[in-house]
Amino acid sequence: MSFKNRSISLVAAITGLAGIASAASADQLSEITQRKELRCGTFADVPPFAAPDAKTREMVGFDVDLCKAIARPWGVVAKVTPLSVEARVPEVKLGHVDITVANLAYTLGRAEQIQFSDPYYIAKEMLAVKANDPGTAKADFKGKRLASTKGSTSELAIKMNESDPLTFVDTGSAFMAVQQNKAVGMVANTMTITKLVNQSKEAGQPLKMIEEPMVLQPIGVGMKKDEPALLAKVNETLLAMDQAGEINQLWDKWLGPSTEFKMTRTDKVAPLSQLKFTPLS
Repeated sequence: MSFKNRSISLVAAITGLAGIASAASADQLSEITQRKELRCGTFADVPPFAAPDAKTREMVGFDVDLCKAIARPWGVVAKVTPLSVEARVPEVKLGHVDITVANLAYTLGRAEQIQFSDPYYIAKEMLAVKANDPGTAKADFKGKRLASTKGSTSELAIKMNESDPLTFVDTGSAFMAVQQNKAVGMVANTMTITKLVNQSKEAGQPLKMIEEPMVLQPIGVGMKKDEPALLAKVNETLLAMDQAGEINQLWDKWLGPSTEFKMTRTDKVAPLSQLKFTPLS
């Protein structure tokens, strides 16, 4: 090979390596911007957060609207991907979705796998039991079998209470377990428990909600680790939405006083470091 040819080959090799280095350093936010699409993972069927519309079969709910609202100021379209409860962390960790917006609570175990945005509300894991159950506090159910969805913070809350978890793929199955006396009660977020308690009364098999929360948990957007630009952008967007009242509007639409949940959002977007809570493991 001549000196000239060797020089050309060397330049080509250097150019190729530079291209590889550039691709390796490309951050996820840039990829989202270039493809004009934000891949957003939500629940597959957990209303009012995300579930198929009965008529159109399109995904609707608070989390779906939040995905779209986050994408809008970025100038991209939100592509909603339904996920099972236990897939919320793995799918974002593997890069199959860019963000997970699925009532995802901060836990120490999850924080080792993915990074979290500043929380946009503080959720409570609540316990529902048969209306005639004499128990009034979570301590009354220590050692008893309680149902929840598999891989959820509800399951962790049951374990923290030293109760016996019986897990299912969805909240409907956990609800049926209580009605069929396979479990003494079930644990889920406040909104879900409120809805199921109301449904149980209509069905003639009333449940009651124990007033003491099982745990408090900050809810944020999940993202792949080591993506500082994406994290900063999500936090910036959530704060701007909160200050403009947009998150409250979405909340009122799906969870507010005019809905069956009758809940008022009083939380504000703030860094985790400013919150006082005991994180789940």
